[in-house]
Amino acid sequence: IKKQQQDVLGFLEANKIEFEEKDIAANEENRKWMRENVPEDSRPASGNPLPPRLFNDSRYLGDYEAFFEARENNAVYAFLGLTAPPGSKVGVHISHRKL
Repeated sequence: IKKQQQDVLGFLEANKIEFEEKDIAANEENRKWMRENVPEDSRPASGNPLPPRLFNDSRYLGDYEAFFEARENNAVYAFLGLTAPPGSKVGVHISHRKL
């Protein structure tokens, strides 16, 4: 989980995409918000969804695998729901767990 979180954060920072981290380990409200906002069809068969999970405001974008696939296909901005060119500051946030 930590490596995936670092991968997402590193990409966002390198591309100057503004984001907000929501730590779900230290903040019960953030944990509840993430669990409530991950769509039913994107949840694991058992247990709770694990971070990292990406959102644009409250719109669920996907998990690490979806992010990784979008990055491999050079489609991260579309995945993030952003139309801004690389280098501009646009806000998104991710839910994560501090390890």
